[in-house]
Amino acid sequence: SVPFLIRLFPDLLTKFVYLNFLSFPFFVDLRRPELLLNNTINLYLSTEPDITVGIWHTVPGSRAAEAQGKDQRWYEEALADAHPVIIYLHGNGGTR
Repeated sequence: SVPFLIRLFPDLLTKFVYLNFLSFPFFVDLRRPELLLNNTINLYLSTEPDITVGIWHTVPGSRAAEAQGKDQRWYEEALADAHPVIIYLHGNGGTR
């Protein structure tokens, strides 16, 4: 009966294979990464009209002492300095 159901409802297969409707860790507000990760803030980029992409900016451990207690402006300026930036693309699961 499972192959028959998959044939009738192909979207059902993608939901159960990828499980992208689940947020892990459970009951955590991913818009507040500073509660989960040290030296991390949440930013948003406007890529096109009406399209906004949420990003986390995490500074390396070598700059941890410097980042303590800093606001969003400091993190934005840190993106523009001479330090390299590593971009990690996690996929389209809907959460960071």
